[in-house]
Amino acid sequence: MEGEIAKRLQEIIRQVCAQNDVQILSGHISKDHVHMLVSVPPHLSASKLVQYMKGNSSHKLQMEYTELNKQYWGRHLWARGYFVASTGNVSDESSHSDSLTRSR
Repeated sequence: MEGEIAKRLQEIIRQVCAQNDVQILSGHISKDHVHMLVSVPPHLSASKLVQYMKGNSSHKLQMEYTELNKQYWGRHLWARGYFVASTGNVSDESSHSDSLTRSR
């Protein structure tokens, strides 16, 4: 995701997080993936949050940017998988620096 589409994706992700009381601590949108460090309320599972973000962003982006329909035929904007890790009691600074180190 690049340019205007990446900016719109960022807006959609922020909306989904706000609707679910999720705090975004850091994040980065790359050409073919997204890295995020979030604080999620205990009642919301990580898988459900990813489902909300992928589903909403895929639907909205394909409706708003018809060129994506040609590029991602079959209406599959996102891959089926995702990676989630819990930081538990690790400090925000430590996990943030680890996330940045891995994304380089």
